[in-house]
Amino acid sequence: MKSVWYEELGPADDVLVVGDMDAPEAGPGEVRVKLSASGVNPADAKRRGLGTYGLEHPRIIPNSDGAGIVDQVGEGADPGLLGQRVWLFNGQRGGRAFGTAAEYIALDAWLVAPLPDHLSFAEGACLGIPCMTAHRNVFADGPVTGKTLLINGGAGAVGHYAVQWARRGGARVIATVSSDEKAAHAVAGGAVHIVNYRDDDAATQIMDLTEGAGVDRIIEVDLAANLGLSSTVLKSEGMISTYASSGDAQNLLLRMALKNAVVRFMVLHSVPRAAIDQARADIADWLVEDPAAGRAIHTVAGTFPLAECAAAHKFVESDSKLGTVVVEPDK
Repeated sequence: MKSVWYEELGPADDVLVVGDMDAPEAGPGEVRVKLSASGVNPADAKRRGLGTYGLEHPRIIPNSDGAGIVDQVGEGADPGLLGQRVWLFNGQRGGRAFGTAAEYIALDAWLVAPLPDHLSFAEGACLGIPCMTAHRNVFADGPVTGKTLLINGGAGAVGHYAVQWARRGGARVIATVSSDEKAAHAVAGGAVHIVNYRDDDAATQIMDLTEGAGVDRIIEVDLAANLGLSSTVLKSEGMISTYASSGDAQNLLLRMALKNAVVRFMVLHSVPRAAIDQARADIADWLVEDPAAGRAIHTVAGTFPLAECAAAHKFVESDSKLGTVVVEPDK
């Protein structure tokens, strides 16, 4: 099969190799998916092992999300999955070295979910880690009906899904962004109020929007960078759920202790199975919802053929995308 891999760390152009490998076979409890789309997340473009900052395997096929058609079912997996359109997540995670930057992937059957016919494979590749991470961050501490949520980075791949989940859950959503284009994107997802986090008075704007009460929960894209803002606008005994941080959060304890706050850290591949199953079920319901009720928005930032996977990774690394970058293994 055609695939992309790396055997050492470094810049995309230097280490990503395009070539042929043996196609995997579906093992017990697994399915094999013939891939039409592969989603590139920031963690994929970093080309490192989580927690080790080094290579976890001698050879790694990057990218963890994707979409395609199940063409092989292993012993013990549901035979009804054969021939089904699916989206998948955590491909290059949980001990699997080979992700979705290839024509085929074999993985546990519970890591795939039905992809409705009205969605393209590229849209399906947007789901995976961004949509499920957003679901976990929004709902991990219970229903959000009637609460005010601040989504920092409300136009990002995870943030935009978080805006949509929070809106769907009945929350009032305030989103921070950095441009007019991103503001429009967050509003399209359901944000009621937009604040440019680069404004010197961003915290004051948020407090004014809440009439001085502050926000109940914060979904955080960069805990360290936004700590000053978040600690100012969070209600006493509020909650921050964070999925990323770019720097040192040494003041976290003091700032959050003053608010008696709860800070939840998460990474999708270690989320409890019950929460994963709930997210899959909620996403399945959402994807087939009547358009009049507000279907999910899936934003494809750009598509690249498999041979240009390095360019796709560089696009993600540039931090200039709006949505998910997709590699198409069948092109």
